[in-house]
Amino acid sequence: MQPAFSVIFLTTLIGAAQGLFLALYAAELTALSGMDPASSRSFLFLGSGVALLLTGLGLIASFFHLGRPERAWRSATMWRTSWLSREVIVLPLFMLGLFLYAGAQFLGWSHTLLIGALTALLSLALFVCTAMIYASVRFLQEWASPLTLLNYLLLGCASGLTLATLLAALFDMSSLVRPYAIAAMALTLLAWVSRSASLVRNARLKPRSTLQSAIGIKHPRIVQKAQGFMGGSFNTREFFHGQSAALLRSVKWVFLLLVFPLPLLCLAMALSSASTAWLLAAFALQYLGLLAERWYFFAQANHPQNLYYQTIS
Repeated sequence: MQPAFSVIFLTTLIGAAQGLFLALYAAELTALSGMDPASSRSFLFLGSGVALLLTGLGLIASFFHLGRPERAWRSATMWRTSWLSREVIVLPLFMLGLFLYAGAQFLGWSHTLLIGALTALLSLALFVCTAMIYASVRFLQEWASPLTLLNYLLLGCASGLTLATLLAALFDMSSLVRPYAIAAMALTLLAWVSRSASLVRNARLKPRSTLQSAIGIKHPRIVQKAQGFMGGSFNTREFFHGQSAALLRSVKWVFLLLVFPLPLLCLAMALSSASTAWLLAAFALQYLGLLAERWYFFAQANHPQNLYYQTIS
């Protein structure tokens, strides 16, 4: 498939925001390790504001993928059958939850745990909706797997926890830095296992369609000589990335390095040296890696129509 950078930024930004909020709410559930109430409310307010900002940026990025942005509201009308429509509904509700949670912390309301619980449920629902947009496409075998949902969840939570660790250090919440960092490392390791499992699975896939089934001819030897037209078309632009196999391999190794071992190393160095710079490096490297990972996720999906439109002898 042709990777759309608007969707890449959308999914990575909101994933980090969802993971960040879940980390913040978990801290409130554990009473922020006995921190001063005023300091804890300030941290939760500012952290929720960062999560809201990231979600808003992701939403803005999504509009660049629309041919007619003024009709974007219509994408919510098929919520009974479409995961995309469900995402369009849940995303603004999650943003509303973030806004109310941040406001409740700022104003000192007493029902922040309830608001946070509802927002956490919306965060999890958003993970499901976003991932199922791709996992429900059965004819794209690389996506049609429970690992797609697991990877979206783990990668979003890992990047969100890495960001939460950085924010805890910046806002002088020292009692949270170590538990956040350890949790970020654990989730990064789990995401490493899950994403590696999906790579191994996809490498072993056998195409369900062949040239014979594509054109309805059962002859054992079919050779394609031309695409059937002189120029490109929507099919050749939207359903094939046009990049070489060497570039795909390079991007795969880049994201495997940036998303997993380098952030783990930076987090470990931050724990040993108490340096905020290592935490900043951990999040920056991991997010850059997630951009590459999401590009690879889309590019690796091999649309069956490419048997006809892309294969030329």
